[in-house]
Amino acid sequence: MPGENLSRDEAHERGRLLSVDGYDVALDVRSAVRHDGAAEAQTFRSLTTIRFRCAEPGAATFADLLAPSVTSVTLNGRALDVASVFDGTRIALDGLAAENTLVVDAQCAYSRTGEGLHRFVDPEDGEVYLYTQYEPADARRVFANFEQPDLKAPFTFEVTAPEGWRVLSNGEQEGAAEGGRHRFATTRPISTYITAVVAGPYHYVSDSYRRTFEDGSELEIPLGALCRKGLAKHFDAEDIFTVTKQGLDFFHDHFDYPYPFGKYDQAFVPEYNLGAMENPGCVTFREEFIFRGKVTDASYEGRANVILHEMAHMWFGDLVTMQWWDDLWLKESFADFMGAFSLVESTRFRDGWITFANRRKSWAYRADQLPSTHPVTADIRDLEDAKLNFDGITYAKGAAVLKQLVAYAGQNAFLEGARRYFKRHAYGNTRLTDLLSVLEETSGRDMAAWSRAWLETAGVNSLTPQVTYDAQDRITELSILQEAAASHPELRPHRVAVGLYRRRSGDTALTRYAHVEVDVTGAHTVVSELTGIERPELILVNDEDLTYCKIRFDEGSLATLRARLGDLADPLARALCWAALWGLTRDGLMPARDYLDLVLRFAGRETDIGVLQSLHGQARTALEHYSAPGRRESAGRELAEGAVRELRLAEPGSDHQLAWARHFASVASAETDLQLLRGLLDGTAKIDGLDVDQELRWTFLEPLVSHGVVDEAGIAAELARDDTASGKRYQVRCLAARPSAEVKARAWADVVESDALSNALVEATISGFAQLGQRELLAPYAPRYFEMIERVWRERSIEIGMAVVRGLFPYWQVEQRTLDAADAWLTEHAAAAPALRRLVSEERDDLARALRAQACDEAAAARP
Repeated sequence: MPGENLSRDEAHERGRLLSVDGYDVALDVRSAVRHDGAAEAQTFRSLTTIRFRCAEPGAATFADLLAPSVTSVTLNGRALDVASVFDGTRIALDGLAAENTLVVDAQCAYSRTGEGLHRFVDPEDGEVYLYTQYEPADARRVFANFEQPDLKAPFTFEVTAPEGWRVLSNGEQEGAAEGGRHRFATTRPISTYITAVVAGPYHYVSDSYRRTFEDGSELEIPLGALCRKGLAKHFDAEDIFTVTKQGLDFFHDHFDYPYPFGKYDQAFVPEYNLGAMENPGCVTFREEFIFRGKVTDASYEGRANVILHEMAHMWFGDLVTMQWWDDLWLKESFADFMGAFSLVESTRFRDGWITFANRRKSWAYRADQLPSTHPVTADIRDLEDAKLNFDGITYAKGAAVLKQLVAYAGQNAFLEGARRYFKRHAYGNTRLTDLLSVLEETSGRDMAAWSRAWLETAGVNSLTPQVTYDAQDRITELSILQEAAASHPELRPHRVAVGLYRRRSGDTALTRYAHVEVDVTGAHTVVSELTGIERPELILVNDEDLTYCKIRFDEGSLATLRARLGDLADPLARALCWAALWGLTRDGLMPARDYLDLVLRFAGRETDIGVLQSLHGQARTALEHYSAPGRRESAGRELAEGAVRELRLAEPGSDHQLAWARHFASVASAETDLQLLRGLLDGTAKIDGLDVDQELRWTFLEPLVSHGVVDEAGIAAELARDDTASGKRYQVRCLAARPSAEVKARAWADVVESDALSNALVEATISGFAQLGQRELLAPYAPRYFEMIERVWRERSIEIGMAVVRGLFPYWQVEQRTLDAADAWLTEHAAAAPALRRLVSEERDDLARALRAQACDEAAAARP
């Protein structure tokens, strides 16, 4: 058998043969807790009964199961020889009847990698916490099943757990637990990857949502929110419930389909690989969304957006599910768009579209310029392809394209299409054509042509204004030039707004004085409505961020931004300009020194905290990767000096002060910088209003460790202050950050040569190891990287494999020889796993981009 990497063709054939009537899954996880000094348990019992039909009696197929051992397999009352039918990944089934019952009794493994049933031991109190995470295909690590999204079925879960534990699943618990046994109501038909179990001594808070509909019917949804006991003192469940209720109101208002899955629990769980997962009735989130210290409002906005994104999935993904992973966008793009839409329309975060333009689309633009770019609706051959397709195109580009669709078709037509889609396909599976047909009905637009342009081709277009003026400084012609990369030459129809900005008499602010919406088609589109308008200082194509494109500028507009970016009054327009300038820097069209100069001069005037934090991250990337090596040290000093200046100028206690403090720590390297950080830690230095809480202490400690100012004893002392799971992760990261060859060798071995670390500690070790200020120490690991990645990919889980391949790519060595080594590996390993080759090619592309940007920055040194 081919093993665990299920192909699309295999899934199609199995889907043609089978219909699944139901699952009964009984898990016994009492082994999760050690007793009387016994060794740590590795496995738990999983007993699964599957009732299914076969369209061709006598045919053969297989069930999926990844388990260390199987006790028994029974098909239609006939005991099968386990050694003959189970190969570690699949159970062979032949001689199927028209109606079948399969019973599988197995010992499944607890996970340390966040895949399957993850087991976490809290170092603070020794308590054990369990949760499941399956997407795209890890339910088979917990129970036997047919692991593909189109074989939906009702599920009934029963979990036997240690006495006193709280246990949750998709359905509501039926009655009180007896002897630690919890039985849950049977679900509506759902896919295997969104089933869920959460178990442990979780802290739990309850609430409820009530809704009366226009016809007089009423709906009540029990709400729950839970986290580890150690985080209970930080848990702001009230805010979580507020956003949850606002979201449920929004989706009921717009979808005209009541929430279909009964209760709504939200579990914040440890060592989670993702942001969150849309398991119906039992949504899981990474516990970092519980804030242990002061964070900026951008963090609260980000959490609210994720809550709403997952809620949108209850309809887009859970109620109606894609047939196969090619159409993953049918749920992720919609959830990403609806998350932002509902955030802006229903919560206090009214500037959510600024965050969308500045952060989500930045992710999309990067992904769409990689060699692995793909259409929004992708060609997914197998599960490894699917795993890598949870990317910036499927999420953020798809969402941006949907925002363009709303501008193209109209909001009312779009939402009416969604309503028809839910009612037509409830509890079923769909393809692209199913969605397009309802949108064509409601909008009257040619969705097939729109889909070909936006969903079935890859790449991002550039839109550049071209303008001429007469002797009276009035526009004689303003046109938009549309361009595409040679590798993806598709030109698309864009519905865009063009804004003209200038200063008014006696005012320094740049404000919009003319605005028009236009359909851009082909390479050259004249905007006739703006002919005769007085000369602007800034022309902003894609004003209001209606379409998905790279924004470029004419020479006059670019000069305005260089001189007066901080005077641009509208925060969305300013965010779009910042994003466009960053795009120019990434593309090697603007020297990194110019971008850093803009940050130094204008970031302190940025009012939107999310944009400011993005600028800080981009400035650091420009410094460490895009700056000419000979200028990196002086540019770093300038950036740190600017950060200290803005830190001292910021309003005491404000979000901006906190953001500048964190940015300062990330770029601090000079002796005076490190002295200030140390003083802030030990209390000998003060900045009015800056509360150096535990989270900020770790932020300040890491640069001190990486520069050799604080040693292992200092790290241990900090852990003693914060002896928690979070503190342990910070400690591991700091230990790996020390500037020592011995330390680097140990960290490398812990990640590459051993599988003893959990997923969270692998991530922490890699983050500490790859300190960009330690290039000489890390240089020997560049060749070792290419020697080990194929073995690691083969031997480790895909989640850990992805973390290692991405995290240890020698990006700290931005040199031609590193690029040559990556090219040599890709040439010599043409037969390597396609998913592994994709990861390496993506990292290689980022490296090549950095080299081009450095060359641009070098060339700028020679200009007059």
